[in-house]
Amino acid sequence: MMHEATPIAFITGATSGIGQACAHRFAAAGWGLVLTGRRESRLEALRLALGDRVPVHIAPLDVTDHRAIEKLVNDLPPPFDNIRLLLNNAGVALGKGPAQEASLDDWHAMIDTNIKGLVSVTRLLLPRLIAHGEGATVINIGSIAGHTPYPGGHVYGASKAFVEQFSYNLRCDLSGTGVRVTDLAPGMTESEFTLVRMKGDQDKADGYYEAPARSSQSTWPSRPCISPSSRPRQHHAPRGRPAVPTVVTLHHRPRQLNRLRQAQ
Repeated sequence: MMHEATPIAFITGATSGIGQACAHRFAAAGWGLVLTGRRESRLEALRLALGDRVPVHIAPLDVTDHRAIEKLVNDLPPPFDNIRLLLNNAGVALGKGPAQEASLDDWHAMIDTNIKGLVSVTRLLLPRLIAHGEGATVINIGSIAGHTPYPGGHVYGASKAFVEQFSYNLRCDLSGTGVRVTDLAPGMTESEFTLVRMKGDQDKADGYYEAPARSSQSTWPSRPCISPSSRPRQHHAPRGRPAVPTVVTLHHRPRQLNRLRQAQ
């Protein structure tokens, strides 16, 4: 039985990796969950793993399908429709070869998921977040690839640069509404994400992490990187050295926001 005051988190890409880890973290903190992903069997397994400690609503969803997103948002049953937090985690990286050898279909798939999917979910849930007011939050999962170029990063890195800039601009637009916006930029994270990138080739996926290991760098497992009860610090955190994988980078630009408020 859910208490009407139970906060609700809407998570995309919850079937594995960071999304799944965050679902466990939010559940441990007592949040109700709307969990979405393309694999219904994985969503069912996650609901079973979470048990009955929190209310969970699962919904198979491909974020590239705008009409499906719209239907899901409009049909959310109470009290799951009272969204307090949106975690835009769904994303994909495909291929690692140079641009001139890349698949155009892969490029379009990354744009459709990482950019169009993210903005569709965000736009459709913004009215609910604004209605919630103070304490409502949008968390966009970007990547260190969004500001650190590397061979083979082409469209994936560019799509994550979009996520970063979109988050900055969204923060400006939502100034005064009480809705916070956070852009997270994880570094290399060992999860199924890379297996998808390698089109299911496990050997290639495993090899993707070997180079950093040989150079005394490290990868990070898919552990929760978000504290449901934490409030983003009001400063611009340093990015760290580009050569070293970064667990997460939080970008906040309150000075620019203050200037914008004064100009209005």
